[in-house]
Amino acid sequence: MRVAVVTGCARRIGATIVNSLIDDGLAVIVHCNRSLTQARQLIQRGQGAIVSGDLSNDEDLFRIIEEIHDHELVAQAGGIDLLVHNASIYNQEDFSTVTPQELRRFSSIHLDAPFFITQGLVPKLKAKKGSVIGMVDTSWNHAWEELAHYTSTKAALRQLLVNLAGELAPDIRVNGIAPGAILAAEWEKERFEEVLKRVPLGRAGKPEDIAHAVKFLSEAEYITGFILPVDGGWSLT
Repeated sequence: MRVAVVTGCARRIGATIVNSLIDDGLAVIVHCNRSLTQARQLIQRGQGAIVSGDLSNDEDLFRIIEEIHDHELVAQAGGIDLLVHNASIYNQEDFSTVTPQELRRFSSIHLDAPFFITQGLVPKLKAKKGSVIGMVDTSWNHAWEELAHYTSTKAALRQLLVNLAGELAPDIRVNGIAPGAILAAEWEKERFEEVLKRVPLGRAGKPEDIAHAVKFLSEAEYITGFILPVDGGWSLT
């Protein structure tokens, strides 16, 4: 029996990742915050469970870690095969108006939660020689207007993944995926169209492209410390 844990995965790209893992025969522990209805629908397709809570709240975060660590699915499987840090928040805001509270919220989701979830689940990942995958993005070394709070905290996650790849080797592999233009939020459709003009492959990606990357990295036993861009070549521009 193989078990995966995926955070922030009840909708959008996360849901596609979960469906792909279920199709591959994994039991999936699905984390969500408020999207419980969608999470329940996801795990109806296979074996799985739901843990819910706000990753930006310390009390919720450490309760979630404990629930996963002690979960019966993890006990049955003898550990955790795959941990995917998919939870993310995203909005545009002028640098001059970002508050300490807002920056801390972004940091708590993009850095603190992956840091402490991985820390808490290391024994279970080590037991299965499992792997960790984090979702970063293609903003690395670029300046994105009104997104300093987002790009800086995603950069912190990127560095965390690289550092953990070294620290947790050889027992646990750690990699990242940098999605490009995959799904536009309602408020950014105009910007999204402008981005697509700069994508060498000339089109948006699909959530399935990210799910395929998760599958590849989870099975690539000789790859660790790598950030895989899934962006149609956007990072070349």
